[in-house]
Amino acid sequence: MSAATEAFLDMLASERGAAANTLAAYARDLAGAEEAIGDLASAPRAKVARLSSEWSALAPSTVARKASALRQFFGFALDEGWRSDDPSGALPAPRTRRPLPRVLGHDAVEALFETAECEAESGKAEAVRLLALIELLYGSGLRASELVSLPANAVPRDAPLITVTGKGGQARMVPVSERAAEALARWRAVCGDGTSRFLFPSRGRSGHLTRVRLFQLLKGLAVRAGLDPAGVSPHVLRHAFATHLLEGGADLRVLQTLLGHADIATTQIYTHVDAARLVELVNMRHPLGRGRGGTGS
Repeated sequence: MSAATEAFLDMLASERGAAANTLAAYARDLAGAEEAIGDLASAPRAKVARLSSEWSALAPSTVARKASALRQFFGFALDEGWRSDDPSGALPAPRTRRPLPRVLGHDAVEALFETAECEAESGKAEAVRLLALIELLYGSGLRASELVSLPANAVPRDAPLITVTGKGGQARMVPVSERAAEALARWRAVCGDGTSRFLFPSRGRSGHLTRVRLFQLLKGLAVRAGLDPAGVSPHVLRHAFATHLLEGGADLRVLQTLLGHADIATTQIYTHVDAARLVELVNMRHPLGRGRGGTGS
C-alpha cells in the first residue's frame, strides 16, 4: 500500500473517527485499485478509467462502494497537493437499488422469544445471556457491534436508557424496555464476578463476546425455535425492531435517532410496511380522516 493511501486511512481514523471495520474495508478497496493501476496519487486518468473493465464482473453495489472510496481518496489527494487533477469522473457510477431489508414476522419473533425464555428458565448463564442479547437486539434496535461491545456500566440500574457508541464513535441514547431490563438483571446475577469491563464478556473475560459468536448463537436459537436459520441474524432483528415500530405508528425521525442513522434516507427504507397499514394510519390520524370525525370525502 502506498504512503498516500496510508495517510488517507490515518486521516479517516483520526479526523472522522472511522471504525476499524470501515477502515479495513477502505484499505481493501484502495489496495485492490493500486494493484490494478498503481499508485493512486499519481495514476493518470486513463488508468483510472481502466477500473471499469477491472470491476465489470462485480455487483453494482460493490462497484459503487469501491468507486466511493476512490472518490474520497482523490479529494483528499487534491487537498494535500499530491494531485493537480481529480480523475473521479473516470470512475464507473452504477445505479444501485437499495435492497429491502429482510424482516422477521411477528410470529417468528414470538417463536424466538418463547424458545429463549423457556431455555432461560433453567438458570444456565449461557441461556440467560442469550435472552438478554435478543431483548436488546429486538427491543432497542442495536447493531451487533454495538451490542457485544457494551461496557458493563452502559445500562444504569435506575434509568430506562442505554448509552450506545455507534458508527464513527457517535454516542446516542436508546430506551431499554422493561422486558430487556429484567433480562439484563437476570444476566447480571449469573454473569460472574463482575470484574469484566464489558456487559457481555468473552470466555476469558479479557474482551467481549464477538459478533461472529453472536451470529452463531442466534442461528442455533432459530433452529431450536423451528425457524430457518438463514433468515435470522442480529441485523434481521434490528430490521424487525425498526419495521414493527413503524407499523405501530412511530415517527420516522424518532426511528432515525434510535437506529443511529446519520441520514434520514437510510431510515426511509423501512417505510416498505404494508400498504393497508399506511391507509389505515391516514384514515385514523389525518384531520379529515373518518377516524378523526371527518367526512372522509
